[in-house]
Amino acid sequence: MNSMLNADVIRSTLSQPRLSTYEKYTVTLDEALELYQWNANISGAFFPCLHICEVTIRNAVSEVLFKQHGNQWPWETGFINTLPNPRHGYNPRNNVQKARDKVSDVNKVIPELNFVFWQKMFTSRHDDQLWLPYLRDTFPYVPSYSDIAALRSEIYNDLEKIRRLRNRIAHHEPIFRRDLNKDYEVIIKLIGYRCCDTAQWLCSHQNVVSLLNDKPR
Repeated sequence: MNSMLNADVIRSTLSQPRLSTYEKYTVTLDEALELYQWNANISGAFFPCLHICEVTIRNAVSEVLFKQHGNQWPWETGFINTLPNPRHGYNPRNNVQKARDKVSDVNKVIPELNFVFWQKMFTSRHDDQLWLPYLRDTFPYVPSYSDIAALRSEIYNDLEKIRRLRNRIAHHEPIFRRDLNKDYEVIIKLIGYRCCDTAQWLCSHQNVVSLLNDKPR
């Protein structure tokens, strides 16, 4: 760090409790601040990857919903009734109903739905209607040797990992202790299941890998 800067003042500005997480894994305050900056940079680098992954997944699910329920699926009672309606916690049915109340165009409903909505579409309750008939067409590059239920479950679990990473980044939390190489591989894999060209395009434009190679020791 620039010798003219006061590391203690910077720690006070960011807050001691926040910096303490980084100080546990470094020797000096300067090293902790270097790790903090790297964490911020790698978080920013992941945003384009998360963006492309989320758009890819929600467009894939929406395509299946179009096939099964028509191009006005958010307003179809037959679809709405397939969604869980719990009293507590995240409620997919309410999420759709609130999103569709704001607009009249399905293409404007799609971005209003939470990331967790798209993840929850990969639960077993949707196998019969959506994934048994449509998963391989929707994700043409999934492994041919795996059965549909296993693939759908794999996608759900991978989306959970990505969602947790996304939430930590959005709340400016540390991610340096995660297996970020694995997180990146999962993102690319999911996009690649849908479209190899899109996955390769993202790989050629992302900054995650170079930052991972420059992680402070």
